[in-house]
Amino acid sequence: MPGAGKNPLRIRAGSALRREKTGPRVEEKLTCLSESIILDFSNTYGMVQVTMQTRFTTPQSSIPTHWYNLTADFSEPMVPPLHPGTRQPISPADMVAIFPENLAAQEMSAERWIAIPEEVRDVYALWRPTPLLRAVRLEKALNTPAHIYYKYEGSSPVGSHKPNTAVPQAYYNKIAGTRSLATETGAGQWGTSLALACQLFGLECTVWMVRVSYDQKPYRRLLMQTYGATVYASPSDQTEFGRKRLAEDPECAGSLGIAISEAVEHTVTHPGTKYSLGSVLNHVCLHQTVIGQEAIEQMEQAGEEPDVVVGCAGGGSNFAGISFPFMQKNIKEGKHYRFLAVEPASCPTLTRGELRYDFGDTAGLTPLMNMFTLGHDFMPPSIHAGGLRYHGMSPAVSHAYKLGLFEAVAYPQTPVFEAAVLFARTEGLVPAPESAHAIRAVVDEAVRAREEGRKKVILFNMSGHGLLDLSSYNSYLTGQLRDE
Repeated sequence: MPGAGKNPLRIRAGSALRREKTGPRVEEKLTCLSESIILDFSNTYGMVQVTMQTRFTTPQSSIPTHWYNLTADFSEPMVPPLHPGTRQPISPADMVAIFPENLAAQEMSAERWIAIPEEVRDVYALWRPTPLLRAVRLEKALNTPAHIYYKYEGSSPVGSHKPNTAVPQAYYNKIAGTRSLATETGAGQWGTSLALACQLFGLECTVWMVRVSYDQKPYRRLLMQTYGATVYASPSDQTEFGRKRLAEDPECAGSLGIAISEAVEHTVTHPGTKYSLGSVLNHVCLHQTVIGQEAIEQMEQAGEEPDVVVGCAGGGSNFAGISFPFMQKNIKEGKHYRFLAVEPASCPTLTRGELRYDFGDTAGLTPLMNMFTLGHDFMPPSIHAGGLRYHGMSPAVSHAYKLGLFEAVAYPQTPVFEAAVLFARTEGLVPAPESAHAIRAVVDEAVRAREEGRKKVILFNMSGHGLLDLSSYNSYLTGQLRDE
């Protein structure tokens, strides 16, 4: 950049911001809450010397070429989903009523590796690979010997991990001749991602946004509309099921299950329209594995391996994305990584739910899936982590939990936001409320490492930023946030 290298900058813990002249050079010494991290912008044009590397990146050429399918490596096979009418195992042909054939086949695939189309990788290159960062300032604030790393998915155009599956879903629908996609969204991250993907591939997009999030997060709605989507608050007057729920309760806050029902009803009543889901399904978890694959390579750059891998869990795609590629190493290479899924205490699917067949939506229109569930008619409280307000868990994630491949923990939202604010004040990034659940667990893991007096390497997926969720931070900072 023009003028680079003329003003050296040194960042070191323990002092306030000040300038001092050293001959012809000018140094600025800035102190943060953290341990010493020295950046020396030398007089050589563009040269930067860093005594501790805290950011690990890979070139665009290293964007994964295949998605990883954990179902191929399970020690016992998953049971199939059931047809909602016959209660018999569903076939790919049954699924084409709401999905294109290519994605239906991917959903049922037993292949370990599935090639990523070049058209999808070209779009991925807008933001992938995403960086891996070490949270040294958070480590210092916690006075912990733990090394904390996070994979930052908030660098995507919409600020979350959701485009990792929105882009391939839009692509596969486009080549299958679909004209329009219908979907639901909780916090709005998925709806925004699909709206962008549809715009990139020339598809129409209609989104049913859970009403409580529609009201709490107006800028997510506006972003979807900016990308060209039509957005309805759910329950809405646009579908028979939505009108029924409004008649029963005009003040209904909505849920992901209700929004899914509306999107599926719209799909089957509008020719040329297919349904798109942002979590839960096998092909969605499959697409998200680009996260973990990149993280494996970047952790190798850092010269460390994680003792524990952490991710928040609502429908399961975010947790699957970071953990499934590492789980393969446990299964195939004898590694001993530990995995921790973090969910809200008000919607504790894994920690309080039961493993059984259940519908993915409230109306009972979807196939029945064998998953941990709170019941498809469960109405979750209006917590701010809208993306985690779902009654069920991904069948693939559920099966991995059944096999004992990972642990799960649940937190109320007040301690979650406490950890989120600590992260923002130390690392500078404001996490999405969903990602903040993972951060809460990471903080507790790091504190335990301090109490035990041993080093622990922690990796978590920061699935998105919270810059469009600031109303939730306002509720916390003004003392209005309540645990439900």
